[in-house]
Parts: sequence; structure tokens; C-alpha cells
Amino acid sequence: MKINVEIDCTPEEARTFLGLPDLRPMQDAVLAKMQQQMLDAVDALSPEALLRTWMPLAPQTPEQMRDAMAGLFRLFTPMAGGKGPGSQG
Repeated sequence: MKINVEIDCTPEEARTFLGLPDLRPMQDAVLAKMQQQMLDAVDALSPEALLRTWMPLAPQTPEQMRDAMAGLFRLFTPMAGGKGPGSQG
């Protein structure tokens, strides 16, 4: 003997009929917290934030970058008087 029972109801109706708790408020709260954490993580992954994290000693302002590049160029250009690293003296 084979008996098939087909019940047409929504998940909410089935949950209520079986006496299971409604977890929707808890799920909504968890999803809201996860969404906020993901948005915070996106802000932390901006290119500027990544550069500040990875290279804390790198120049942060245009003036610092200009001074760093000028210092770098001074290292590789011969000084007046023949005392630079590229001089033959």
C-alpha cells in the first residue's frame, strides 16, 4: 500500500503548525550586523588605507613626496667638488 500526502502551505504556516520558533527577527539582526561589518571592511580596503597600512613610512603628503624624490635624486647626481657617488675622484 502506498499513501501520498500533499500539503500546500507556506513555510510560515508549516513552522507555526509544527510549533517551531520564528527566527526572522534574529536573522534580520545578524544580517544587519554582517552588512555593517562588510561596509566597514570596504572602507578599510580603500587604496589610501592600504598604502598607509602597508607602507607607514612612505610620504603621506605631496610635500613629503617632493622632498623624498629630491633626496633620492641628490643621491644619484654628482655633487659640486667631485665628492658625489658618481664622481671619479
